[in-house]
Amino acid sequence: MKKKTDLAQCVRDSLAQYLDDLGDATPANLYDMVIDFVERPILEVVMARAAGNQSQAAQMLGMTRNTLRKKLVAHKMLAS
Repeated sequence: MKKKTDLAQCVRDSLAQYLDDLGDATPANLYDMVIDFVERPILEVVMARAAGNQSQAAQMLGMTRNTLRKKLVAHKMLAS
């Protein structure tokens, strides 16, 4: 049986490692960077699960289809 990993703990561990790797440097735009890196894989997985159906994917994500389209365009996953 596959062991379940707590997603929040994965994020904590990854951020702690990132900050450790920076050493004394101060990160800039950390929030935007994390959101960008997390949002794209979410969109990829949900779009695959919905077999490319944007309406179904938007419903799964709890957002409007227009919002989903904007995010797909922003991540260069869809032509504008």
